[in-house]
Amino acid sequence: MHSTAAQRRNAPPPPLVERARTLAHLGAERFDVLVIGGGITGVGVARDAALRGLSVALVERDDFASGTSSRSSRLVHGGLRYLEHGHLHLVFESSLERRRLLDLAPHLVRPLEFTWPVYEGSRVPRWKLGAGLFLYDLLALFRNVAPHRRLDPDEVIEREPMLRTDGLTGGASYYDAATDDARLTLATALGAREAGAAVVNHAGVRRLTTLRGRTDGAVVADAITGAETAVRARVVVNAAGPWSDEIRRLDEPGAPPAVHGTKGVHITVPRERVGNHAALTLLSPVDGRVMFILPGETHTIVGTTDTETSATPDDVRASRADVAYLLDAANHFFPAASLTADDVVCAWAGIRPLIAGRFGEDPAGASREHEITVSERGVVSVSGGKLTTYRAMSAEVVDVVERELGNATRSSPTAKVSLPGGDFDSLEQETERALRATGSIARAEHLVHAYGSRWGAVWSLGEADPRLAEPLGDGLSFTGAELAYGVDAELALTITDLLVRRTKVAFETSDHGRSIAPIAAQIAGARLGWDDAARSAAVASYDKDATRLFAID
Repeated sequence: MHSTAAQRRNAPPPPLVERARTLAHLGAERFDVLVIGGGITGVGVARDAALRGLSVALVERDDFASGTSSRSSRLVHGGLRYLEHGHLHLVFESSLERRRLLDLAPHLVRPLEFTWPVYEGSRVPRWKLGAGLFLYDLLALFRNVAPHRRLDPDEVIEREPMLRTDGLTGGASYYDAATDDARLTLATALGAREAGAAVVNHAGVRRLTTLRGRTDGAVVADAITGAETAVRARVVVNAAGPWSDEIRRLDEPGAPPAVHGTKGVHITVPRERVGNHAALTLLSPVDGRVMFILPGETHTIVGTTDTETSATPDDVRASRADVAYLLDAANHFFPAASLTADDVVCAWAGIRPLIAGRFGEDPAGASREHEITVSERGVVSVSGGKLTTYRAMSAEVVDVVERELGNATRSSPTAKVSLPGGDFDSLEQETERALRATGSIARAEHLVHAYGSRWGAVWSLGEADPRLAEPLGDGLSFTGAELAYGVDAELALTITDLLVRRTKVAFETSDHGRSIAPIAAQIAGARLGWDDAARSAAVASYDKDATRLFAID
């Protein structure tokens, strides 16, 4: 009895046991396809391939969505601004994919109405905006949430009373969709796992391996233990986004750059200072670029920039100039806001991995389309693309994989299979069920929007331990139960995983979650077997990550 009790005390925690099994599986099987990269494209490829019946492994050196896929505008949109550059096919595809994602993940992708005000002297006058929005509706086959509406000045101000009135000539309203980019990526990763893929985060590729002149896998290092595993696969897919050139050069050392990165910066500021009621599309008073004012969880999001950068994807951050550019625009259109740099709650930057060969002088005009190539050693690489079209892009990649495997190309099932949590009939009905359980409409909406039909699993953790039901901080919707669930069911292994990607605590607090990191360490540590030293190290590591991600240069 004593020996059995001691074994139980020394046994690895369940999340690490499951991870060890997955890592063992990676080294024991020859997979049909190994996907490198856990951003939205990589997890989309893994899910599509697994649902087609292929044996799939996916490895990500950091965490799912740890790069560009958690630093976007959080929009699923048809790409209205792409019409200016003649990218009609991309707008058509984006509009179709927006409709699909609204159906496949209705908790994570939700309709969002925009107001576009027009001012005297604007480079997009009312007639041009109306024509563009008619074409936008047409390319969506008139299947958007609702058609656009032209607005006179009074109607614009009725919608957004704090908006600048000087020179206002009218405007329009139209629909796109909002999302939680990191949780959309995570849901796709979990969907791949539930379809049979061996999915591992915090496991980076050290080198590629070859057999008879063809790449046949990779050596992967576990960031938690340092142990290396040789993963064998008939086809390797490079879906590393901004890091894809690094993987490409492991296959072809002299390969020229295939990705040209541009930096997109967003800031959050207090909603009450801006006074926006909903979402707006605006033209920057500085250079006329399209930008957005968006409602966040508790703040207003202002973005985005679109500039060339020499920063590496690991180190890209907002600069003071980026922040000033966005503040100037917000203050121009909302004069009473009088925002300064001191009002910025959070600033973040991501790198768009655009196709190098299609990059012109104007970053905003560069194509957001994607490109799929196959190297001499058989590595399939995908470059470019955008969040909205990830599902269709992933299906095209798997079509190429099927051909490389010598299989007949099967149609992708992902256009009809709901993402995890999206299997309910009505968002309103699911929210009503959550309201009956929680007694709070705000908490019900928060849980359903994040977890969909799986909200009950999170809520039950708080019921079992009331300490986990408490909000993590003043004004925050996030609770300890969400952190616990992130470790138990969503493959989170670090505080950064929890506060930056499983929740948005880091984006919603002025200290970027540093004051909450010790709480997260206690909750995660209890599930991951951390002692006091490990918890302290985890908090220190989070402090470095918060600086790396959110400091303003």
